[in-house]
Amino acid sequence: MALSAPKQEWWTAEEIAGAALPDMPASKRGVNLLADRGQWQANPDLARRRAGKGGGWEYSWQLFADRARRKLLAQAADLAKAPVAPVRQSRDEAWAWFEALPQSVKSKAEARLKIVHQVEALEVLTARGRHNAIADVARMCGDGARTIASWFAMIDGVRADDRLAYLAPRNRAQATRQRSKDCEPEFFEVIKSLYLRLSAPCFTDCYRDAIDMAVKQNWDVLPERTMRRRLDSTVSVPRQVLARKGLEALQRMFPAQVRDKTCLTAMEAVNADFHKFDVFVLWPAPFGQNEPGQIVRPQMVAFQDIYSGRILSWRMDLTPNATAVQLAAGDMIEDWGIPAHVLFDNGREFGAKAITGGASKRFRFKIKVDDIDGLFTNLGCKIHWATPYHGQAKPIERAFRDMCHSISKDVRFDGAYTGNTPLAKPEDYGSRAIPLDYFLKVVGERIARHNAQQDRQSVVAYKRSFAEVFDESYSVAPIRKATEAQRRLWLLGTEGLRADTNTGAVWFQKNEFWDAWMHEIAGQRVIIRFDPADFLAGVHIYSQDNAYLGHAPVRQAVGFFDADEARVHARARKDWVKAEKTALAALRKYNAVQLGGMLDDIAPVDITPVEAKVVKPVFGQAAKPGRDKPNAAYSADHIADVQAALVTQLSDHRQATPVALGDEAPKQVFQRAMQLEATLASGGAITPEQSQWLARYQTTPDCQSQRIMWDSFGDAYFA
Repeated sequence: MALSAPKQEWWTAEEIAGAALPDMPASKRGVNLLADRGQWQANPDLARRRAGKGGGWEYSWQLFADRARRKLLAQAADLAKAPVAPVRQSRDEAWAWFEALPQSVKSKAEARLKIVHQVEALEVLTARGRHNAIADVARMCGDGARTIASWFAMIDGVRADDRLAYLAPRNRAQATRQRSKDCEPEFFEVIKSLYLRLSAPCFTDCYRDAIDMAVKQNWDVLPERTMRRRLDSTVSVPRQVLARKGLEALQRMFPAQVRDKTCLTAMEAVNADFHKFDVFVLWPAPFGQNEPGQIVRPQMVAFQDIYSGRILSWRMDLTPNATAVQLAAGDMIEDWGIPAHVLFDNGREFGAKAITGGASKRFRFKIKVDDIDGLFTNLGCKIHWATPYHGQAKPIERAFRDMCHSISKDVRFDGAYTGNTPLAKPEDYGSRAIPLDYFLKVVGERIARHNAQQDRQSVVAYKRSFAEVFDESYSVAPIRKATEAQRRLWLLGTEGLRADTNTGAVWFQKNEFWDAWMHEIAGQRVIIRFDPADFLAGVHIYSQDNAYLGHAPVRQAVGFFDADEARVHARARKDWVKAEKTALAALRKYNAVQLGGMLDDIAPVDITPVEAKVVKPVFGQAAKPGRDKPNAAYSADHIADVQAALVTQLSDHRQATPVALGDEAPKQVFQRAMQLEATLASGGAITPEQSQWLARYQTTPDCQSQRIMWDSFGDAYFA
């Protein structure tokens, strides 16, 4: 609809000059001259005295030239079409919104503020009014006068120190424009369900599948890039990672905890774990077995000082086990002392009762009332449990990463290196195995070098070695040393047993331990501690409350010579059982499901009821009073006929030729049987002898095996 009047109907001479309207003077003097020539002031309806300070005249826009009037009407129409200005933000909201803008937008706001300051300064200096000042600055900076005037409207009533936040371009503050056409909500749900899967499909494939569904369901759709942007704006990156990469990938997005080690001292806290080397080692056979040994990847348990990072002790074994942990712990305590805190993961080797029995928050093995305390529990160490499957929870994992390079890739192990993944096997994979003694020697050298390596970058050992930092703190730290009685805690194994009711003897690993004093503990539950390398040297007996009772020598040594032998024997038995199961599985070519399917494929056999040819005779008896007469079918003549038929059938049976393959090959015999079966199937007749031979041959194993081969190869089998 056309407008009848502009927004501003009355104008002063200064405003007319500053508006730069077409066919109108651009100065106040020129406007006054035009008003005098046209006698504008003589028309009271179109000219009036200006109210307020300064006075002067105001003129109606209808006195302007035609082109000027049309421009004012066009400007009014544009303003009418413009959207309603949004509600102004509060001061805090404006600054929070401004801080989130990119620097390019902030620079535009700074440029606008500079122009606003120029207009205000020119307005004060010239005393010509803001309208003229805006026009002059617009000609200098190249921006439109009305644009600059709109900037003043944006900061109207705003504090001078807050103007910058309100002068920023407001297009970024507008609400999101609604699309004229949107997709079906179900279409977007299908795309999200297809894309947010652990198989991590590409978005293009998911979009194509969703399009196929949309065509069938007649859904409204949007382009692929639009749907991808909508998915990214709707589903956050952490949720996409969780859905497509799993929980561990999501946890890696959370910043790792930074723990300060400067508050610790040497031997105040230690941690331990097992590491499997990427090297093939020739492990010797157990004592007493004449075997060459086995090629394995050995595993090492190591204790590390958390404060300095120094490796304190280590032991090598075939698999992670509590015995290796106990021996390595004994080496550490014997050389350096008893730690105040120990950090373990909840593996079975560290959660064993011999190591941490009695500790809180153990989640391994069944807890019993009469459980004995473990090594570190008896020594008064505070036991901490690391997060399972989380390498960052144990500092020793960082040292193991260094050993993967410095030890496993040692030049002396070339040909025995296995690679750190199945896809990283070297060219000479499996060409060599390192003898155990030589392997232990190299490992010892490399661990000593690891401790003495200079220029460490950690906060504690900055520019120094782990050994230097440890020695410096160890010399002034309060260290707990173990007594002779405490040495039994780690040098000897632990088991809860019951002494013999009559003699007090203790049986362990098929060995009897007894001494004369043991009658006092007959029938009692006791604790034994023994040397895991040679428990035939005797055991130390403790009461259930861990009081030392005495030493018991071996009386009958019929068991293993080494405590590890029991574990080795159990592993050998397990391997043997596994091999037998594998061999049995190889014998079974078909499983139950396959066999059932084969049976289902066989057409059911049509069983025709067999007519009875032999009838049990019922011999006649004298009729008694009150009884019915014998049935006519069982007369003497009928019985004679039946007996004659029976004799004939028995004679034919005796004369029947047994199944004899003779010199024919099994394949030829089966082919002859197939020909007889084909004759019967086509309605032909065969002799009774052929029928009897075929019936008997079909029950033989040869026929069944030949039929299986024929089913597999068809007629080509007879070629």
